[in-house]
Amino acid sequence: MTSQILVIDDDPVQRRLLTNMIERLGHIAHLADNGRSGLELLERKRGNISVILLDLMMPEMNGHGFLEAVAERGIDIPVIVQTGQGGIETVVLAMQAGAFDFVVKPVSPERLSVALNNALKMENQESRGRPPKRSRSGAIGFDDVVSASPAMIRVLDLARRAAQSNIPIVLEGESGVGKEMVARAIQSSSDRAGRPFITVNCGAIPHNLVESILFGHEKGAFTGATEKHTGKFVDADGGTLFLDEIGDLPLEVQVKLLRAVQQGEIETIGARHPQKVNVRLISATNKDLINEVREGRFREDLYYRLNVFPITIPALRKRKEDVPVLVRAFVERFSAEQRLTAPLNITSGALALLTAYDWPGNIRQLENAIFRAVVLAEGSELTVKDFPQIATQIPGYVVAEKTGFVWEETGPSRMPIVEAQMLPPVYPHFGAAEKATAVAEDEAQNGAIASVDDGGNVRKLADVEEELIRFALKFYRGQMSQVARKLGIGRSTLYRKLKDYGIDPDDPFSEAA
Repeated sequence: MTSQILVIDDDPVQRRLLTNMIERLGHIAHLADNGRSGLELLERKRGNISVILLDLMMPEMNGHGFLEAVAERGIDIPVIVQTGQGGIETVVLAMQAGAFDFVVKPVSPERLSVALNNALKMENQESRGRPPKRSRSGAIGFDDVVSASPAMIRVLDLARRAAQSNIPIVLEGESGVGKEMVARAIQSSSDRAGRPFITVNCGAIPHNLVESILFGHEKGAFTGATEKHTGKFVDADGGTLFLDEIGDLPLEVQVKLLRAVQQGEIETIGARHPQKVNVRLISATNKDLINEVREGRFREDLYYRLNVFPITIPALRKRKEDVPVLVRAFVERFSAEQRLTAPLNITSGALALLTAYDWPGNIRQLENAIFRAVVLAEGSELTVKDFPQIATQIPGYVVAEKTGFVWEETGPSRMPIVEAQMLPPVYPHFGAAEKATAVAEDEAQNGAIASVDDGGNVRKLADVEEELIRFALKFYRGQMSQVARKLGIGRSTLYRKLKDYGIDPDDPFSEAA
């Protein structure tokens, strides 16, 4: 279905590239070169625009100003923010301001396609009402793997290719990154779809029982064996055997596993003859297997037999783009499973908090946090207050009793994130003028650019931009490449801003003095 996308970017080259990508996806692009003209175009075509693709660094009205203006006007259109390598603070601020998703420049066609599809899917769901509950009993396919990051897009592309053959696969990655889900998607996309998918956690089985559980045993094969046990290889015959945490297999069992991989047959304990099996083997590990080989804890011959097609799944902290889409998917799923009378929403502040956190337990931890929040939710939306354990674990964040959370000053920059109500004044017993003086003195002592004006009000971003550029020129002694890089903008954008503020590009250092 063709949708209309509003692209707001001051770089003509970027606008041309984005237009080309959008049109190749079958959509229509409307263009604006800054936030103010984008807002005017949006007002004219509000009923037709489905998604907004927004750059953050622009003249006249930048991305943050545009987000504020959109919120003030009550415009509820998904906004995808474009950001350079400006750090997670920039992303968190954009999410707090109401951004639906973010992409890192230069964005690839694949990443842009995922972001647009997710945004359009949300818009369609909201227009139709609450989405139907998805059945969890069916097989998991690649469409069920929620992802938006380029790293995971590459992982899924490799997994789809691997699904077309019976090649042995090793899925590498930390605990909780979703290795089993990827393995199930491979199975459902292969010619073994509909056949058994058997999971074995090698690290959770006592070492003296691993061989019996994997290969089975005959009745009376050892003391206590009163019945015959077929084993997981036989259970998975014709289908897929998923060996999780394979790095924990005892060395003596690794010998038998090697024979099963090489010859397609297993030796059941107590049996007189080996048994043929037809099994697709997918292994997973959170260890560095090649290091395990060097340390003598994993057989080298088995390593090369299993590690024919390795796929590394990155940790969630290394693919922050996935956090917003995962959060929304989990909220939707758990809201349906809990049979809530109304679908839950999640505030932009809560989404910013969850995006800022590094999730050492990866997707499993995120899923559990959302599940707990949905079960305990008292209102119609999840806020920062529903995730107190997360807020207290982020360095620099504090949870306020009535305000949600703020990101305290850490290092040279201040990144305030406030939800619900305004924080109490920093100087509650001062008047506006006294407060402005106190803040100015505090900032002067720390060498910071003034954040409030003489009336005690926070200065607009446009008002401090020139001062910041002049300061950067002085700080980096007129080295334009370094100034542009540290400010997070391109050289062409920097030169244009110098022209706007009357700074001579050929002699910028004298202007900064």
